[in-house]
Amino acid sequence: MIKDQIPGAARRQGHPGIALTVIAACQLMVVLDATIVNIALPHIQDALKFSTTDLTWVVSSYTLTFGGLLLLGGRAGDILGRRRVFMTGILLFTLASLLGGLAQEPWQLLAARVLQGMGGAIASPTSLALITTTFPEGPERNRAFGVFAAVSAGGGAIGLLAGGMLTEWLDWRWVLFVNVPIGIAIAVLAPLYINESERHSGRFDIAGAVTSTAGMASLVYGFIRAADEGWRDSLTIGSFAAAVVLLLAFAFIESRAKEPITPLKMFADRNRSGTYIIMLSLAAAMFGMFFYIVLFVQNVLQYSPIEAGLAFLPVTVVIALGAGLSQRFLPVLGPKPFMLAGSALAAIGLAWQTLITADSSYAGGVLGPMLVFGFGMGLNFVTLTITAVSGVAQHEAGAASGLLNATQQVGGSLGLSILTTVFGTASKDEAEKQLPKFMAEGSAEQKAEFAKTHQLPGPWGHEVLTQGISTGFVAAASMAVIALATAWLVIRVRKSDLDALSGTAGPMAG
Repeated sequence: MIKDQIPGAARRQGHPGIALTVIAACQLMVVLDATIVNIALPHIQDALKFSTTDLTWVVSSYTLTFGGLLLLGGRAGDILGRRRVFMTGILLFTLASLLGGLAQEPWQLLAARVLQGMGGAIASPTSLALITTTFPEGPERNRAFGVFAAVSAGGGAIGLLAGGMLTEWLDWRWVLFVNVPIGIAIAVLAPLYINESERHSGRFDIAGAVTSTAGMASLVYGFIRAADEGWRDSLTIGSFAAAVVLLLAFAFIESRAKEPITPLKMFADRNRSGTYIIMLSLAAAMFGMFFYIVLFVQNVLQYSPIEAGLAFLPVTVVIALGAGLSQRFLPVLGPKPFMLAGSALAAIGLAWQTLITADSSYAGGVLGPMLVFGFGMGLNFVTLTITAVSGVAQHEAGAASGLLNATQQVGGSLGLSILTTVFGTASKDEAEKQLPKFMAEGSAEQKAEFAKTHQLPGPWGHEVLTQGISTGFVAAASMAVIALATAWLVIRVRKSDLDALSGTAGPMAG
């Protein structure tokens, strides 16, 4: 492949800290937007008159587009130049955030969320790949990956906190407007402090891009549809069938393409393949955990938006601690011990969460399990991020990072849909038990309200909700166990891995 050096050196050299801040700010903005709207959803529903069913698409439209376009975004950075594509994604994301904040109709907000997902899918994989352009492999790059991974792991919790603060102190529209000044600052600083990557001449793998994007979108949509309409819904089944056909076609095309969007040889590495499986499993558990704990603290503990957001602040602290610890000792111990310990802690935290009841307090039933889970995720995300891209040729770094991000997004959608299905079954069974108690003990006013809403009030409804949540966490803990088994059986540490992590290996090929 012929390579053309792009004249795109940073105008102000020698400021790696600022460059890393710009890259991390982009990733934080993209990741937290998957959760920042969660606490604001009741306010959005009231303001724009969403139906309850349509309201789910405020979240799903973003995750669907984001997950479906990640691979295309990673490859675009490799071909067109990562800084250029990075800035394009940021500007699109910023514009979409402004339009979303100004929305007056439901369709306007949903369209803006789709555009946000597109911008995020373009910017996110290139932001991770830019670290390989800016920092040499070894301890310096490991520190940068540590910051990036901590931001990726903690972004969901930070989004919940930010969403609560902005909704309660300002207005729900600020969960979108807040991205505008941040996005503008990133767009201004990027050409000043971040080097452009080497651009690789050649053509886009159009067939691969279309089949991978459509296949990923169908897969994510199928999971989201299953959460809303059930696994037997015809459109759910059709989406999964389309995903299978498209992704098989994608694999066939990639195996024969001269310049594939995702080089299949990346899966030949045992550690990298195991990394993708672990990321998929842990993301599945994490997305579900955040979603249902938000329901518990708001509906059962009756927390205000800002109180609900603050409830997740300790998680960001322990994630940062875990990320720092793994980054410090990864070159000495290698990735496997951190994957094992992190996955085990995640499973323990989620198993502990299954004990939650309607009488649980925040300190007794929520905080402890979240801290254990969060520390395990911190240990894992740094390790997974570094392992996924370590040793990858420079011109394939965008595809490798895009695939890692895609597994996280698809895993999150898969996990949330599975937990929602389990939650629905368990809560329905519990409702059948609680209904006779309500009819015997409820007041006339409560019964009249129940006749209108078909929602059990007060303590009876709390029992239904909590039973569904605790049962759902059984499935979440099982996902973490899959990650643990993969770390134990698949991951193998080679001396070359430790040499590269320590910065003693030779330069990467490519």
